[in-house]
Amino acid sequence: MNLFARGWAWALDYAYVGFWQAHGFLLRADPTRYRTPVPGAPEGKAPILLLPGIYETWQFMRPIAHHLHQAGHAVHVVQKLGYNLGTVEDMAHLAAAHLKEHDLTDVVIVAHSKGGLIGKFLLTMSSSAPRVKRLVAVNTPFSGSIYAAFFLLPSIRAFSPYNRTLKMLRAHLSLNGRITSIYGRFDPHIPGGSYVEGARNVQLETMGHFRPIADGRVLREIDRAIAAEDAAA
Repeated sequence: MNLFARGWAWALDYAYVGFWQAHGFLLRADPTRYRTPVPGAPEGKAPILLLPGIYETWQFMRPIAHHLHQAGHAVHVVQKLGYNLGTVEDMAHLAAAHLKEHDLTDVVIVAHSKGGLIGKFLLTMSSSAPRVKRLVAVNTPFSGSIYAAFFLLPSIRAFSPYNRTLKMLRAHLSLNGRITSIYGRFDPHIPGGSYVEGARNVQLETMGHFRPIADGRVLREIDRAIAAEDAAA
């Protein structure tokens, strides 16, 4: 891929970020409306827990929330995550509390970026792991990002491949069979990619870190991951 294509993908990625951050701030939706499946939806659809990335509220994942809700799923978000600036461990405990509060079981976690790390942390917790069937992660830095070392902010430096929490999560290889990792051929924030040993890995011809959230190809792969889990159940 030439430099122009990469630069253009990067520009479109940040244009997408700007649009959805403004959209989410100015036109805030009530997330509770997604908790009840649409009328006439097939019964037995797995409940969904959405986990956004860093500096993202749940509003950033509204394209996915809308898509899965229309498909008949009850979709939950953890509003207490805010802009998801806390540690992976702290955010995982907030998500675990939501699962317990709403007594959710057989949950499929659908996550973006840092949200995927939170989702895997939930799989390590004895209180939440039994409630979760599968983690479907989009552009998650499971192996960290080499760029993290160039930032001063602790919230970004936490994505270093040498971060203690990331190393712990990588060591839990037995959990990877419950993960579907979806990523594109170029992610400007995760140059090493999002491949996970032992997981179901899906590489698409998408480009960017944020824009793929609303890409039809990504949405279809999320559907396939959920359907595959239902078929295996």
